[in-house]
Amino acid sequence: MHVIEKNILYNDDDIVVVNKPGGLLSVPGRGVDRQDCVVTRLQEIFPDMIGQPAVHRLDLHTSGLMVLAMTKAAHTNLSKQFENRLVTKRYQAILDGILPGKEGKISLSFRLDPNNRPKQVYDPLNGKTGITLWKNLGAEPIKRTRVEFTPLTGRTHQLRLHAAHPRGLGIPIVGDYLYGSGNDGDRMFLHAVFLEFSHPSLQRNMQFTCLPPF
Repeated sequence: MHVIEKNILYNDDDIVVVNKPGGLLSVPGRGVDRQDCVVTRLQEIFPDMIGQPAVHRLDLHTSGLMVLAMTKAAHTNLSKQFENRLVTKRYQAILDGILPGKEGKISLSFRLDPNNRPKQVYDPLNGKTGITLWKNLGAEPIKRTRVEFTPLTGRTHQLRLHAAHPRGLGIPIVGDYLYGSGNDGDRMFLHAVFLEFSHPSLQRNMQFTCLPPF
């Protein structure tokens, strides 16, 4: 059985919902060695899936819930839901330190650092604002903290930067090699646990929950 086949949580003629493993790309990258991803694996299983089915992405080392479109109409519908912030997403993460406080809201503007791709840098003048709600879920062993993130926007590396930056929580996610002390290839303790959207053709509310592997 194909690895991604075991991670399919739901599928019909319009959509596929998967639990993306950490370490697997969401979409194809540049170069022949970066073609293995959620999209290409699903297209092997569903030959009728459109060529560009992804409506959102998870970082390489982030695991958890993704919804992909089977048809162009479904893709258009879901893309509009994401653009209009009608999709609810929640994540769990383990931070590499003790987090004071119970909950809060982070609003930071950041942009790509062209000299250190794909890293994002804080830039209140030229950056795009990312907004995240956070909740402290309690202490973990070896002086770490479990948190819940609810992103209200979908900027690149938003949760990772909001966790690590001094103007955010000031504590990086465990295993984050760009913003913390992890190494590329490490498990990053960030998982998309909840996804809610409206089905593109059935027009009914769809909710999915997937517990983190940590």
